[in-house]
Amino acid sequence: MPLLANIRMKRESKSYIDSLHAILTAADLFEGPKYMLAGLSGMAFKFSVHERLLHLSVTAYGQWIDEHGPAIANLGLYTESDAGRTRHPTFPYYQQEAVKWAKQSIDRGIGVLYWIPEFGVIHGYDDDDRIFYVQDGWSNESIIVLYDNFGLNFTPFWYGQLFRGKVTLRLEEMVLESLRLAIHDWETPHKTLPNTDIGSGRLAYTFLIQGLERGDYDAGGAVYILDSYLYSREEIARYLKEVRWIFPGLEQASRLYDELLLILTGISGCILNIAGVRQIDQVRIPALCSLLLRAQCLEDQAVLQFQMISSRFPDLKRSTIPRWGSHSPR
Repeated sequence: MPLLANIRMKRESKSYIDSLHAILTAADLFEGPKYMLAGLSGMAFKFSVHERLLHLSVTAYGQWIDEHGPAIANLGLYTESDAGRTRHPTFPYYQQEAVKWAKQSIDRGIGVLYWIPEFGVIHGYDDDDRIFYVQDGWSNESIIVLYDNFGLNFTPFWYGQLFRGKVTLRLEEMVLESLRLAIHDWETPHKTLPNTDIGSGRLAYTFLIQGLERGDYDAGGAVYILDSYLYSREEIARYLKEVRWIFPGLEQASRLYDELLLILTGISGCILNIAGVRQIDQVRIPALCSLLLRAQCLEDQAVLQFQMISSRFPDLKRSTIPRWGSHSPR
């Protein structure tokens, strides 16, 4: 019954980063605090909001393999992942293979990133009972997932990802690419086409503000989105403070996010705790929307700084035409 006791996932950031940090640090594939992992991977910059402020907003930042691929590549990691929809007739075959490679990764001493939902970590298995042990970050107790139920959940999606090793990249090139990933996220309004009910980047602010103003939003989802937003913006501020010496212009961007942190305090104050239930203070929605507009303006200015920095260096990843092109999977 292999069980990786050195993996400790704790929910704080996006669940993908929480899982990734737990796996990589336990396997000596990453050194550093979680906010540096979130920043260097570009994941901290991802911001998506459903027009009705549903909980799914936080993880609906795009096609996962397409979104996570550049993030992992910028960390110099070798990874393998598979995902899809459980309704596809071939799913049982992919499921059987995924069970095999998940066990093999545990045998090598490296946890497996897994959509529960949200993302969690497979850190052990038991062949006698045909089960995986999964950490969700909310509890110290492991979730039990049967081999036969691998990938099955209340969403139509399944996802698994493993890691084998890494190469060392220069910090300067990692930081530069993280800024370019941030620019792309900020300027791409819809990451889940053909659906347009989820806004990303700059548009996510608009969807959040409009949803609050209309008043017909999901109350729990609104708080969940704001909690994730508040934490990720603090991650960005801490990340930029750490790397601001690398490029001229990053100091200015760092100051803009420091200014944003002051606004976050006001946004946090618009969430009430009534009898153990956290909810948006209805009376303060106009003030909350005003604060979000100010925050959007600051991020816009920061992205302009990122663009100026990026423009000073060649970008072969985006200036070279790919041989096979790209498309959004259906």
